[in-house]
Amino acid sequence: MFSHETIKARLNEKPFRPMRIIVSEGLSYDIFHPDLVWVGYSDVQIGFAHPDHPTVYDRTIRIALSHVVGIEDIPAKKSSKKS
Repeated sequence: MFSHETIKARLNEKPFRPMRIIVSEGLSYDIFHPDLVWVGYSDVQIGFAHPDHPTVYDRTIRIALSHVVGIEDIPAKKSSKKS
């Protein structure tokens, strides 16, 4: 289980690094912008970006902090340039 302080600290890192929140059911949620995550004392709410506006949510999901089992960086996309 992750605390609200741990999740807030990770979201507030500068520069922000995209992250993945993993929950006990085996599902994961990719976070590409910190403004789309709201952290409470007992849960976290994640907004899913609208296709036309990456910082405005289209829908949300609420997850109990007791179900958050992992936080990891989303791997950077490799450049398609050949050297």
